[in-house]
Amino acid sequence: MKAMIFAAGLGTRLRPLTDFKPKALVEVGGRPMIDHVVDRLVEAGVDTIVVNVHHHGQMIVDHLNATGRSDVNFIISDETDMLLDTGGGILKARQFLDGDQPFIVHNADILTDVNLHRMVEAHISSIADVTLLTKERKSSRQLLFDPGTERMLGWTNLTTGEVKPAGIEPAGMKMRAFGGIHVISPSVFGMLEQYSAEPRFSIMPFYIDNCKELVIKGYEPTEKYMWHDIGSIDKLNAAEEEM
Repeated sequence: MKAMIFAAGLGTRLRPLTDFKPKALVEVGGRPMIDHVVDRLVEAGVDTIVVNVHHHGQMIVDHLNATGRSDVNFIISDETDMLLDTGGGILKARQFLDGDQPFIVHNADILTDVNLHRMVEAHISSIADVTLLTKERKSSRQLLFDPGTERMLGWTNLTTGEVKPAGIEPAGMKMRAFGGIHVISPSVFGMLEQYSAEPRFSIMPFYIDNCKELVIKGYEPTEKYMWHDIGSIDKLNAAEEEM
């Protein structure tokens, strides 16, 4: 099984820590974030991991080479010339991820012990095109799901009242925040190619704009699990406390 780690971001909310290192190498519990993510992916059965790099990208390449791991093959998707955002990053890495099996996409700033193997199994059994880790947590931006089928139907901004697609009614829908992990079937690539007018674009607007054509499911683990977004100093400190 294959996976991709988003490690190219600038990490501006983690400054000054990210002035001289990439966000993926910021330490939590005495280890770089990317090492925690790699461990979880390997536990799930992943043996090939694509890592996109941009900000201090060579430091990530050097770190991965220095790990000496024999249980996983690392492939670098180089975005040094242009940071492509999440959608553009996945599309650039298509040559490494395409095939007949779903792949996992994991943000480098998500620290979690969620059982990714079970998430992949849920994705396969539901015959979804995309499965998103979702959480019930405070956020102005919420994904909208059918409470019966768990299929994503749209998105809303609770602060502004904006909804997408236009005309959708959030009342009665399950509202969940995205947890930073996707399972994606390669069948999505064809539509992704047609969507990308520019090389740099975000994956979430793609999901929202195409949720009528794609089967996008939410996945909420039934077991208790740890989850932290370490994208800011305060959130990093909270993760450190739990670790």
